[in-house]
Amino acid sequence: MALLITKDCVCCDACREECPDEAIYEYNPIYVIDADLCSECVNDFSEPACIVACPYECIIPDPDNIESIEELKLKNRRNKDL
Repeated sequence: MALLITKDCVCCDACREECPDEAIYEYNPIYVIDADLCSECVNDFSEPACIVACPYECIIPDPDNIESIEELKLKNRRNKDL
């Protein structure tokens, strides 16, 4: 599943700079994660880089975008080809 930034976001930019998929962007008043791009860092890191980088712990799994590991791996490969 893709990830979701909660309303607790303060737009500190920590997560956006760490995202290898470039899936995080500012959407006033908080940042959002593009579910079509987010691969949860599968094949890149052992856990999502944005979650590790977020000092406010406001990034959670998005229950509206459930994907299997295989789907995330395919998305990760597609992102690398862009």
